[in-house]
Amino acid sequence: MTQQDQQMADDSPAHERRPVRQLLAASVGNAVEWYDWYAYTFLATYIADQVFPKSAGNSLVPLLSTFAVFAVGFFMRPVGGLLMGAVADRRGRRSALTVTILLMGGSSLLVGLTPTYASVGVLAPVVLVAARLLQGLSVGGEFAASTTFLVESAGPGRRGLFSSFQYVSTTAGQLAASGVAALLVATLSEGHMDGWGWRLPFLLGAVLSLVGFWIRQGAYETHEPPAEGSERPGLFDALRRHPRQSLLICGITAGGTIAYYTWTSYLPTYAELNTDISKGQALLAGTLSLAFFALLQPLGGLLSDRVGRRPLLLFFGIGFAVLSVPLLKSLSGSFLSLLLVQCAGMVLLTGFTSISAAVNAEVFPARVRAAGIGFPYSLTVALFGGTAPYVGTLFKEIGSPGLFPVYVAVLCLVSSVVYLRLPETAHKDLER
Repeated sequence: MTQQDQQMADDSPAHERRPVRQLLAASVGNAVEWYDWYAYTFLATYIADQVFPKSAGNSLVPLLSTFAVFAVGFFMRPVGGLLMGAVADRRGRRSALTVTILLMGGSSLLVGLTPTYASVGVLAPVVLVAARLLQGLSVGGEFAASTTFLVESAGPGRRGLFSSFQYVSTTAGQLAASGVAALLVATLSEGHMDGWGWRLPFLLGAVLSLVGFWIRQGAYETHEPPAEGSERPGLFDALRRHPRQSLLICGITAGGTIAYYTWTSYLPTYAELNTDISKGQALLAGTLSLAFFALLQPLGGLLSDRVGRRPLLLFFGIGFAVLSVPLLKSLSGSFLSLLLVQCAGMVLLTGFTSISAAVNAEVFPARVRAAGIGFPYSLTVALFGGTAPYVGTLFKEIGSPGLFPVYVAVLCLVSSVVYLRLPETAHKDLER
């Protein structure tokens, strides 16, 4: 390194000179967040048996069951994106990341300690709904804060690479939750799982949240918050002052989120509903394809730093618009068929997921970046990503399962139009 290069490195921000620490702070915490989120999904049937028993005489119980499992978490994500995004813009990214991981740890602990319906009656589902509210708030805020933190931590020419770790860590958390749940089911008896086994992953999640909190305490702040006495960004400043950018985030995200939830979460169920593949084979194919997906992310991020964001986004959007229908129709009921379809979709999906954090962060100025991303992104995910399984199942129930691939393709086509008009930002300085 020349003396001039050394001087430039010394003058660079502390977070750019310590990239591994910054990546760990964002990625480990994000993985813990998503471990807790997905643990609930994988163990929902055990929770329902204890907290929402079919024998419950109170008519409020099945209503709360539906509300808790299918709605609450996604409903709160836009709220979390807005509130925690505002904290990140006003108090700094690290402060928001600290709050989100403590919220997730607390809600995970609350799930793990939720009393049964047999012991406290209708209070049990109320406690669980409250815990799920907190989880949704935390996850929505986590994306807003960690997205901005990751991208702002990157040195010149590395924003795409750093961005890719958003989905590396998200997938790691999903795989960890699946692995822990599978291990418990395999080693504990049905009675023990129903009685106390389902609580263990959530108690573990609470402990892991403390580890993530400790790591984040050592991270470097990437955004200097407004000085005391100066004007601080209002809660809705991003929406009010940057309405075009807010709509742009929705357009960027719509196709990406429907494709992501279809291929990473719903596809095994879709295959079960529409072919004769067994549940075990479907879950195995899903797990293997997720591991493959995680490995692809840094490659997509690195490529975008060289060729730009728009080529990858168009590769994703047009690819899914053209191939969603033939890929989903090619499912034959065999394990190999499902695995190949999932892995093919993961390659296309990487064009979006590996760089979505960078693309979103490059849309807004630093002053309102976190809240500007958090609310429209989380709202779009709730409307299109969170509803993907229900829309797919609805089409099946009305006798038109072939409409779901068309639905995915149309949303990806709409996003592709947005990508075509999106200015290239990969090689521009991030607005501070």
